[in-house]
Amino acid sequence: MIDAARLRKDFPQFDRKIHGKPIVYLDSTATSLKPWSVINKENEYYTRYTANIFRGIYTTSEEATKEYEDVRVKTAAFIGAKRPEEIVFTRNTSESINLVAYSWMRYNLKKGDEVVVSVLEHHSNFVPWQQLALEQGIKFKVWGIDKNGELNLKDLDKLITRRTKVLGITAVSNVLGIILPIKQLVRKVKTINPHCLVLVDAAQAIPHMKVNVSDWGADFVAFSSHKMLGPTGVGVLWGKYELLDNMKPFQYGGEMISEVRVEKTLFNKVPHKFEAGTPHIAGVIGFGAAIDYLTRLGMDNVRKHEEEIVAYAMKEMGKVKGLTMYGPTDPRKKGGVIAFTMKSAHAHDIAQILNEDNIFVRSGNHCAMPLHLSMGIAATARASFYIYTTKKDIDKLVEGLNKVNKIFA
Repeated sequence: MIDAARLRKDFPQFDRKIHGKPIVYLDSTATSLKPWSVINKENEYYTRYTANIFRGIYTTSEEATKEYEDVRVKTAAFIGAKRPEEIVFTRNTSESINLVAYSWMRYNLKKGDEVVVSVLEHHSNFVPWQQLALEQGIKFKVWGIDKNGELNLKDLDKLITRRTKVLGITAVSNVLGIILPIKQLVRKVKTINPHCLVLVDAAQAIPHMKVNVSDWGADFVAFSSHKMLGPTGVGVLWGKYELLDNMKPFQYGGEMISEVRVEKTLFNKVPHKFEAGTPHIAGVIGFGAAIDYLTRLGMDNVRKHEEEIVAYAMKEMGKVKGLTMYGPTDPRKKGGVIAFTMKSAHAHDIAQILNEDNIFVRSGNHCAMPLHLSMGIAATARASFYIYTTKKDIDKLVEGLNKVNKIFA
């Protein structure tokens, strides 16, 4: 069981007051707040063993290298990877997806092949495939939502063909909060076409619920540190080892090289083949502390807390005049996010009025413009939650939304 009010003591940003008022942070889908343990661990690198990794045979370099590689092992265990070498550190989810698009797809797709994405996708899992299709004459197919705003697995019977080379799919929508049955979905895709690769954007899943990538059966999974209490500038790409081993490098230089001669270059083994140059060493080490924090809480407890907060928020927000919420109505089928509109005000006006009382929500299309266009909505406001969100935060939000109605009535 999570005591969110007690956990808030671990997060220094809650100590801050703006214009004498406390912060109500409801934008964790964009990025989570950071606990002291993560901040201190990252600072430890800068104050105790700053050095580049892999290249030094002196004490602090060896310490930094061990800390860095220990996080790779820790990450593999946290997501159920079969071996640490399947973990590639990148800058973010977007770079992880682009790595696959450039290093595998660009060399394995040909004119007439097909790629499929859902309309739920964040632009990071939509635009790379769209642009690749435009460049190489590949058919780009979009899996649309039904009248209930959900994907129908039966649609895959028509969408996936023998020419489909990849399906890009989110595990949890960053707008509607829909939790997709990834294991069932992957099994169906592989039944139709065993050679179709599945890349899962898990940026909104791995921070919020227990995930086992090996059990999912997907080929690639991408996610970010900063959405799960860790530092910004650190992403993860998990891939099946045999796929990563046969992929070309994404970038060249630095530690990804094994041997260089005038006539040829030999590349390093997986995963270092994909980690060119000096990485965000401190960030990765801080990310390890974030994994430790979530592990101590237990991901089942994280998920249970969010279900309770979502249920309470939907009940209370449902009392606000003229407010419409989007996505599943069952909290058990929904991530910790609620996108909504109000008859009285535009999403940007809602966010601006709430900000006057330090209630922080997101407004716009949330990097999911195709989804908003498909729903016939220009923009939504979005409140999103995490382990430190309390029912008092929801009460403040509802109070602010009623204020919006009064101002724009």
